[in-house]
Amino acid sequence: MASEYDFIVVGGGTSGCILAERLSIDPANRVLLLEAGRPNRNQLLRIPMTARNFWTNPKYLWNYQSEPEPSVNGRRIPVPRGKILGGSGAINGMLYARGHPRDYDQWRQLGNEGWSYEDVLPYYKSVEHDSHGATPYHGDAGPLAISRNVGGNRLTPLFAAAAKDAGIPFNDDQNGPESEGFGIPDLTIDRGERASTYSAFLRPAMGRPNLTVETHAQATRIVIEHGRATGIDYVRDGERFHADAAREIVLCGGAYNSPQLLMLSGIGPADELRKVGIAPLHDLPGIGRNLQDHAGVSVINLATKPVSMIDQLRWDRLIMSVMRWAVSRDGTVSTQPVVGNSWYRSRPELERPDIQTLIVANSPFAGPWFPGIKKPAPHMVASRSGLQHPDSRGWMTLASADPFAPPRIFFNLFSAPGDLAVLRYAIRKVREIFAAPQLRHFMGREIVPGPDLVTDAQLDEFIRNTTTTAYHPVGTCKMGTDPLAVVDPKLRVRGIEALRVADASIMPTITGGNTNAPCVMIGDKAAAMILARELPRAELRTRLAAE
Repeated sequence: MASEYDFIVVGGGTSGCILAERLSIDPANRVLLLEAGRPNRNQLLRIPMTARNFWTNPKYLWNYQSEPEPSVNGRRIPVPRGKILGGSGAINGMLYARGHPRDYDQWRQLGNEGWSYEDVLPYYKSVEHDSHGATPYHGDAGPLAISRNVGGNRLTPLFAAAAKDAGIPFNDDQNGPESEGFGIPDLTIDRGERASTYSAFLRPAMGRPNLTVETHAQATRIVIEHGRATGIDYVRDGERFHADAAREIVLCGGAYNSPQLLMLSGIGPADELRKVGIAPLHDLPGIGRNLQDHAGVSVINLATKPVSMIDQLRWDRLIMSVMRWAVSRDGTVSTQPVVGNSWYRSRPELERPDIQTLIVANSPFAGPWFPGIKKPAPHMVASRSGLQHPDSRGWMTLASADPFAPPRIFFNLFSAPGDLAVLRYAIRKVREIFAAPQLRHFMGREIVPGPDLVTDAQLDEFIRNTTTTAYHPVGTCKMGTDPLAVVDPKLRVRGIEALRVADASIMPTITGGNTNAPCVMIGDKAAAMILARELPRAELRTRLAAE
């Protein structure tokens, strides 16, 4: 079965949802959005506190895992990605972090004209309805709600003081001119409800007659004719379909599925394609290379007082909280138990932070409980620290020519020894904060890693045994001008006409922070480039110099 559109967007995740909406604003553009996952209909997805429940639910995930990783003692790292309309943005922890301005200036210095911080800032501002209001760094007229848990957690001032004593100053705006410091993170929560590019952009646009959204529709091949991408073959509910694209095809499948579809179509490292029985159509050796993610570790302490939300997870209280949310969109389940978020440097000479530490007043083992039936988890304070700018690089490739087979993924964690040292530093910094005098009246003993692990060798072994990634994969279709670049700065696939990639895979280097926000920006900027409606760059440095 065949049909024709002007634009085909493959992947209804964070970038794909905003891109499809932007392209379909003009009623003359016929737009098809293909999403392999299910429709976004589960009302629990709208409740912020239920996010954790979906991170292990195979109904909503591409349940991938890595190859055995030698540097983490042969473990396979779990790789859950959102398989639902809205993608990982429909199930993530909702922390909104653009990264450090230097992250984007680095992209520009790598040859990507139009991607400096001043170039991308207007796109961030254009999508945001930010609780900060309109400022040189924030927008308040866009559809995507960006908010903060005003006042933070009741423990926030205590941890802010402890962080300051440990050399991490308070930062009231971590998405402003400088991300470094301890503060209350921005969240994609809209008046007590999860916000995403699906809810803010795509869902309101799905009634447009020129926008077709198909779920349970997995792309299997890009059709290439005389060096031009002309259509997509896909399977929906077991039936084969074909759609033609009169103007362009844009891949928004993310760091695994976008390069996977390119390789299934004969575009990629020629030798690797031949190994799985695919005839190369266009040799692009960089596809699947340059994989990066934020490896991380935890420090967890018991609490001697009821400072976490465990008491609110008693079944009867939890049910009442959900009922309250259904009526008024507030209460315990309407936000996240975040105490604070920090970006800081492991060495003073670094030009930007290389560690992120998130602190929550909750146990990672927490769940619903009821007296006499199930005991509550103990009160805890937990932290998660992530390596922001890894030197290690991994890869992904095809396992076979079967489009439904999971790809092979290899993070190559800690192949650069310095990466391990940064996480070791993070453990010690968090321990310093947790031992602060301001926290002694409720901080109990450390249970992870445990107080007996103190030497470099002991901490390194703990890291190897426990580290996972933050589920922020990027880089496998990197943007650039070097021989391993897959797309140019306009996101066009090198050597193939009418084909672009617009998702986390195009990042040449990973941003310092959760990658959902950059994916929103990438989708919006891609649409502007395709429609020749690019926004003028910000003139922050000129304005600030004048002031």
